[in-house]
Amino acid sequence: MDLKKTTAPVNTVTYNRTKIEEPTGNIYEAITIIAKRASQINTEIKKELIEKLEEFATYNDSLEEIFENKEQIEVSKFYEKLPKPHALALQEWFEEKVAYRESNK
Repeated sequence: MDLKKTTAPVNTVTYNRTKIEEPTGNIYEAITIIAKRASQINTEIKKELIEKLEEFATYNDSLEEIFENKEQIEVSKFYEKLPKPHALALQEWFEEKVAYRESNK
């Protein structure tokens, strides 16, 4: 997932309910699928952020030596400004990039 090229909204947006439920025909199924995808996205983002921040990790025994690392601050600011995982999942849902299947068929 390329987070730099996403066009998901950062602010709260109201969506048409019928547009969300259209692919499944059931709003509850659609929301469940979107929620699971949002959870997956959140896990991916968190893993990526931890990997990037570990590059800057310094292991000191004293608490007195705290350094400000500008690169680390920039990485943190980038991830803070990203759209929320549910917004990214909804964008993927509307672009039909989310694959799902019905388990009872």
